[in-house]
Amino acid sequence: MDYNLLAFEYCPAPIVVLSYRHMVEMNPAFAHLFGYTREELIDHSIVKIFPSIEDYEKVGNDALQSLLKKQSLFYSDQRFMQHRNGELFWTHTHGRTLSPEDPFKLMVWHFERKDQAPSSKQKLTQRESEITQLIVNGFTCKEIARKLNLSHRTVEVHKANLMKKLEVRSKAELTSKIIIQKSMGTLFG
Repeated sequence: MDYNLLAFEYCPAPIVVLSYRHMVEMNPAFAHLFGYTREELIDHSIVKIFPSIEDYEKVGNDALQSLLKKQSLFYSDQRFMQHRNGELFWTHTHGRTLSPEDPFKLMVWHFERKDQAPSSKQKLTQRESEITQLIVNGFTCKEIARKLNLSHRTVEVHKANLMKKLEVRSKAELTSKIIIQKSMGTLFG
């Protein structure tokens, strides 16, 4: 019995093997996390599960620079990723290169879904943190109210508080600032 293969296949942690940022192997937990089958992801660029090409390029550049500068085998960060259904969600990722001289040649990554943003300077209530996740996924106040079993007026109050805390004037600015601050680790609940 091949225990290594067994451990990889049944590991509850989502794991993917990348070669030059193309998914060459993954366990079922990884495919499930993003809502795809293995066949729909294998041999595709990992850009497929990023919210945008800009996010893909920024994360790739940050990871590569960190691995080369620090001459380290390991890299981790926190970022938004995108489910097949379009939902954006926050993840903590950990990567290890198996080819230090050419870090992206072969890497193993683990993704951990986070339902709360990381700790930082902007203190949000737990409810505000829940609402930020739904706002970045495009839900209206009425839809958020239904999802969280609240009145839409209560959600509007939370949204107004978020806008005040983040010093923005529109929903588009709010969404953008939430995404930017979460990606920089400067927003938390």
